[in-house]
Amino acid sequence: MNSGSETAKHPMTTSPSLTRRILLAAPLLAFAALPGRAFAQSAADAAAAFVAKAGNDLTAVVNGPGSTAEKAQALQTIIDRSVDVAAIGRFCLGRFWRTATPEQQKAYVDLFHRVLVLNITGKVGDYQGVTIVVGKATQRDDGIAVTSMVNRPNAAPAKVDWLVSTESGSPRIIDVIAEGTSLRLTQRNDYASYMSRNGNSVEALIDALKKQAAGAG
Repeated sequence: MNSGSETAKHPMTTSPSLTRRILLAAPLLAFAALPGRAFAQSAADAAAAFVAKAGNDLTAVVNGPGSTAEKAQALQTIIDRSVDVAAIGRFCLGRFWRTATPEQQKAYVDLFHRVLVLNITGKVGDYQGVTIVVGKATQRDDGIAVTSMVNRPNAAPAKVDWLVSTESGSPRIIDVIAEGTSLRLTQRNDYASYMSRNGNSVEALIDALKKQAAGAG
């Protein structure tokens, strides 16, 4: 990797505002247009129920007993069960996914998963006292958006939308829109900016993610 101050920046170093959005969203991230109003409604209901269960599982862990390490492990299980990490990773890499070799694609997805989990489980204490109230679900072109209000102690409630897909064969979260900002789109822009400073090199991004996964950034 280049040694200049710009090129040395880690691609997943978050600004205070983005960090706040991540804390609001907790565990991260398309449903094809569905024929028939009745079927679409049942799919929306299923997506809302799925998000409600994921939210209940999350808050039960962070507000329940156990050590920080035990809670982090339980959160990882929820993430792996509820979030389509591979799909989010491909989206975040954008056009560079098509130019990456199969070996780079595998290495990138594995590292993306590890960094995502570390970013979430490393802030277990920040989620203490959080509750999630799920609202309505709406069919969109890119998935089913489930609205919710995230309530935090000593803070105003925050509106968070969860985008759900079943392309993997079962419901999975593929994006979180916190305070009107898509977390996966923000991450894709950060990656694109990072690679543009590093010769559009996927390998440079992989090297940076390795350092983050090892706790170097």
